[in-house]
Amino acid sequence: MSVLSGKKVLLGVTAGIAAYKTAYIVRLFIKAGAEVRVVMTPEAKEFVTPLTLSTLSKNEVISSFTNEEGETWNNHVDLGLWADFMLIAPATANSLSKMANGHSDNILLATYLSAKCPVYFAPAMDLDMYKHPSTKKSIQQLESFQNKMIPVGSGELASGLSGEGRMAEPDEIIQFIENDLKSQLPLYRKKILITAGPTYEAIDPVRYIGDHSSGKMGYALAEAAAGLGAEVILVSGPTALQVKHQNVKLIRVTSAQEMYEEVHAFYAEVDVAIAAAAVSDYRPRQVASQKIKKDTAEISIELEKTKDILLSLGEAKKDQFLIGFALETENEVENAKGKLKRKNLDFIVLNSLNDKGAGFKESTNKIRIIYPDQIKEFGLKTKQEVAKDILNEVIYHYED
Repeated sequence: MSVLSGKKVLLGVTAGIAAYKTAYIVRLFIKAGAEVRVVMTPEAKEFVTPLTLSTLSKNEVISSFTNEEGETWNNHVDLGLWADFMLIAPATANSLSKMANGHSDNILLATYLSAKCPVYFAPAMDLDMYKHPSTKKSIQQLESFQNKMIPVGSGELASGLSGEGRMAEPDEIIQFIENDLKSQLPLYRKKILITAGPTYEAIDPVRYIGDHSSGKMGYALAEAAAGLGAEVILVSGPTALQVKHQNVKLIRVTSAQEMYEEVHAFYAEVDVAIAAAAVSDYRPRQVASQKIKKDTAEISIELEKTKDILLSLGEAKKDQFLIGFALETENEVENAKGKLKRKNLDFIVLNSLNDKGAGFKESTNKIRIIYPDQIKEFGLKTKQEVAKDILNEVIYHYED
């Protein structure tokens, strides 16, 4: 999932030869999950048709203050308020000058002046025009308004000259905006390790010891953390769940030992670790090489403890922010506080099987976040909402 997913994008198209590239820009925004509306200068229609852009964006393209019949007013203020951000591409020297000086002689410029959202612009012009002091002054003025310029490319220009001035390629424009949006997210540049799901401990090639964990909580945490800008490593036990966000690296394991090895392979390089997996506490001491037959009425299986992954992380902790989970049925707070201290955690998330709607396989959860010196209680929420509550605590930690 791209950071652009769900964003409302207002694309402003001015009259330059690079306007033909706006069809590709619209397509890339739509592919990333954004909603796109297009506003054009009247002259821009000579370079790319409104029909092309309306077909790709699935929205009417606006190029004048009224519709073609002159009966309906196109409200430029509403357009500016609708958008999460505005992109002007191509931004010709003429339009840059008008933007810098507050001119409003077409609907694109009026919309730009009304916009309350961030504005990006991608200059497109010939080499000498781009280098002219007046153009440089326009760009400097726009940047002083906190508008962000997408750097021009260098190469062959429409005039036949070669050099700076060509508009950045559509994929470069999208990448620039994505990177800029990511840089504003609260967990940008944070690396987070999350465990999820159950582990299965083999009895024989057919049977295993496991638990009822669905992995939903860990996967919700991974998706939410990635959406907040983090780079996420998700070590997951057996589950049918999938990840959607491109910033989540999914590593699938089966046993507690496999999870232990994968977690420790990454732990030293992460900022945050969240142990949401329901790891098996015991495993068979001996694993049968063949399926055990029902030859006797009873069977005894000798168990041994698995490695305590969370305890080992607490012992190896340096600067990591370490979070654990506790699922309890009795003496809940007391047991969770004991685990918090014993395993050297920064906080622990307490679930109770006594709470209706909480626990394994549910789509909801009810938690208490326990610190050494305080307890925060939360109501019953979806696991996606619970993930946000937990990650808000991580954000508060880094803001302090």
